[in-house]
Parts: sequence; structure tokens; C-alpha cells
Amino acid sequence: MSAMPGAPEDMVLVTGLSELVTGLSSDAGVGVLRGVAIALGGGRIAAIAPESELVGRYPAAQRVDCGGAVATPGLVDSHTHAVFGRWRADEYELRARGESYMEIARKGGGINASVQDLRGRSEDELVELTRPRLREMLERGTTTAEVKSGYGLRTDDELKMLRAIARLHQEGPLDLLPTFMGAHEFPPEHRGSVRAGYVDLLVDEMIPAVAEARLARFCDVFLEPGVFTPAEARRILEAGQAHGLGAKLHADELESGGGAELAVELGAVSADHLGAVSDAGVRALARSTTVATLLPATLFFLGRKQYAPARRLLDAGATVALATDFNPGASPSPSLPLAMTAACSQMGMTPLEALVAATAGGARALALDDGRGTLVAGAPADLVVWRADDHRMIPYRYGVNLVQGVWKRGRRVV
Repeated sequence: MSAMPGAPEDMVLVTGLSELVTGLSSDAGVGVLRGVAIALGGGRIAAIAPESELVGRYPAAQRVDCGGAVATPGLVDSHTHAVFGRWRADEYELRARGESYMEIARKGGGINASVQDLRGRSEDELVELTRPRLREMLERGTTTAEVKSGYGLRTDDELKMLRAIARLHQEGPLDLLPTFMGAHEFPPEHRGSVRAGYVDLLVDEMIPAVAEARLARFCDVFLEPGVFTPAEARRILEAGQAHGLGAKLHADELESGGGAELAVELGAVSADHLGAVSDAGVRALARSTTVATLLPATLFFLGRKQYAPARRLLDAGATVALATDFNPGASPSPSLPLAMTAACSQMGMTPLEALVAATAGGARALALDDGRGTLVAGAPADLVVWRADDHRMIPYRYGVNLVQGVWKRGRRVV
């Protein structure tokens, strides 16, 4: 809680807080602080201390009085597919009429509908389409996000998506971490008897090209019956690791298929979805450093009755993250607070556990070790102030955007 050396000229004091959620722990008395203020300087948290102490220490600092609001770390959305072309509201109507996600996919909908659309769009167009979506994420408290490719499924189109992500990251203010997900689905030209050729293409051409261009930090695979098998996922992820890409895995979303266990065996940074994870998968995650990234908004939107076992994962000792899975087919919402609501109402998480999972948990799921996802001295000054006097209001007031202000590296951006 002590101050960093020096007092930068851009020092800002965030005062008038009812509560401050540190992101460090959900334990009572550690996860939530009261009666404190935040000093921001040089793009980082300079100090967190009683308000009177900081006012005396930095008398010339700009003051921002939050009027009894709650401060949390900037939200870290560790699983999104935010770069895409058109929305898919037509499929939403089909699901409302009783068709399943997999039935729609077999008819040419689903991921491949977005693939066909995206292939006809330019990189510039993807940037223009994605920019307002990122703004929506920012306005709902997200300050760092992972964004996947996976709607190109050809080398040139996957690289096009990743270049768009890189450009949007440079624009800011969101920090974007790119993931290569050419193994999102088998494209139409490689289905059936020629699917092995697509795995070869991923391993021999796409991954080397992505790595050479330094366009991704991670490699992800959709391991699910009807998509990629465990053997195919292993081969693709090991190829990614050989080229310096961290492993992530879409695991056990709709059916249990050993995805969590494979993610742990490969030392993956995260295993994501886990709506149907097995007991063995829970035990494996609890004994590992692989983060269990849960996406309850997706299961809600798809009408699934079974959610990921967040309570069992937490009680077993696993590290849990919450993310939106923001995408045009299965989770068209950029709101992490909405995902927190679903986590509390459907998966047995407390509001504080959900906040920690959407901040520090998300940072762990992206292998970030610079303090993002926490409010402590020395961490990047990414924070959100909410129009609430109690952190429990954030998931409780579902559907209402309570964001009062967002700071990214010490600069107010909302």
C-alpha cells in the first residue's frame, strides 16, 4: 500500500469511494477495502491509502470525487471473437424455434456462415466493423481483452484477421491480445474425407506464417465432437507451442471429451467453456496452473440447462476466470458484468468471486503478470468506477450499465 517513488506531474487522486475491490482475493477483508483513495501517476497505481493521507501526500494532484462509488480493476475479458463481419440474428430465430446449435451448423450456419461472410471482406472493413464493438466493451468496463481469429480458415484470411486485431490494439485504448484459432472449425472445402488435409495446412503453413509475422500470442483449438478430435487438437497445439505460441483450448463445452485433461497435460494457459467438464477434468485443473475460463453467457444464450461447475472448481482449488465469449453466433454481448450475473445466479459464485474471476482471473488466463486485473501499488492504472455503493450491485443490477468512469493506464477513457 506504500507509494511509489516520486510524484509524476500527471498525478490524479480518485477519491470519494465507498469500496475498492483489489482483485487479489475474494476473502473478506482482503478483496474489498473501505475508506481508501487511489493515487494514479505515470500510468500506474502510485498508492492506495486512506483518503486523508493521500490528499496530504499529493496536495497538487488533480482530484476526481466519485461520490460514494465502487472502484474495481479494469475488467479483463480473456475469451472473445470480436472480429467478424455480419451478425447472425437469423440463427437466433432458428434456435428460438427449437433448432440446436449443431443442427444449424450442419445446415451451413454457425461458424462457417461467419467464415463465408468474412472471406469477402477487406482488412480495413474488419477494422471499421470491430472498432465500435470494442467501444461497447470499454463502456462496460473491459480494459484488456483477448481476441481470436478463426473466421477465415484460410491462411490469407486468418492473417487478415490477426492484422486487424494488431491495428486495433495500436489504436487503443483497449489492450488486445491476439490468439490464432485457425482450428475453430473445418472449412467447407476440407470437410468429410479431406479433413486431415486441413490439419496439415494448420500445422505446416498457417502456424509457421502466424509465428513468423508475430501476429499471435496463443493458439487455440475447438475440441468438441463434430469439430476437432483430441488427437488433432494435440497435434495443432504442440505445433503452436513449437513456434512459441501459448496453448489455449475450447474444452468440454457441450459434451465431455477429455478437453480439460488434455489442456492440463499440455500446460495450456487456459481451458475454456467447460460446460460439460468431467470430475476428472475438475481434479486435473485444480492440480494445475491451467486457468478454468468459464463462459456462462454463452450457455445462457444457447438455452443450455447445464452450466460449468464453478463452485466445484473453486472449492477444489482451481483458478477461475470469467469471460464473455463475445461472438456473432453464441454470445453476441460484450458485457462482462452480464457474464458475472450468470455466474452468480447459475453457477454458485459470489459477487466478489465473480469480480475477481473477471479481473485477476482473466489476467491469469492471458498469462499477464504486470499487475493487470488488480488494484495495488505499481500495477497499471486500469480501473473502473461504478455507480454503486456496494460491489455486489455490479452483477445484481443485471442489464443495467453501472459504469461511471473507466481509466486506462491512468487516462480517463470513459
